[in-house]
Amino acid sequence: MQPTGKRLALILNIDTATSIGSVCLAKDGEVLHTIRNAEQKDHAAKLPLFVQEILQTAGITAASLDAIAVSAGPGSYTGLRVSAATAKGLCYAWKKPLIAVSTLKMMANGLITAMGNTNSLYCPMIDARRMEVFTAVYDAQLTPLLAPQPLVLDASSYNTWLSTHEIYFFGDGTPKWQPLMEGQPNAKFPQYEISVAHMATLADKSFINNDFEDLAYFAPHYLKAFFHPGSK
Repeated sequence: MQPTGKRLALILNIDTATSIGSVCLAKDGEVLHTIRNAEQKDHAAKLPLFVQEILQTAGITAASLDAIAVSAGPGSYTGLRVSAATAKGLCYAWKKPLIAVSTLKMMANGLITAMGNTNSLYCPMIDARRMEVFTAVYDAQLTPLLAPQPLVLDASSYNTWLSTHEIYFFGDGTPKWQPLMEGQPNAKFPQYEISVAHMATLADKSFINNDFEDLAYFAPHYLKAFFHPGSK
């Protein structure tokens, strides 16, 4: 379904790609309300309640929404299925368009906004078990220099960029990477916590560009096969 009218877009944003799940309501890319859940095992149960709560807090009904946005992955297989199923179900029931935003791009957008450093590169990392992470490398304009992918880490993994740029590494995959970077002056590890609020401006841009998903065919971007229950 295509959006109509010229009023500011009111978008419900959903993310359960990692252990921290969150829902936010944003208007014209500006966050109005956010609800956060740090219990990964509860995402499926809590997400519908959070959606209801955030609409009630804002004093609006589903009819007022212009679109629903979801973090498309990569991340936890189960978490991505939960958010995708919820977002698709709400879009179908409420007749709203679906927007999908890369989880790694969402993370990079959040840290770029916080740091404001246009000369550095940004490397989000999501834990993918053992020495593997889901990762990408972006410049300050969110241009991907390394496309989103699963990567088994070794000390030389980012040498191409570390030799010439300062890189911010962040996300729940960094604890396995930081020890390998001891003494590397261009490797920075800022404080960061994932939040769906970091998706708001990206979702708004997609809305303006009519960049919507097909509800029948949309699936999360897992980037690698699912192995067994409990895997990420």
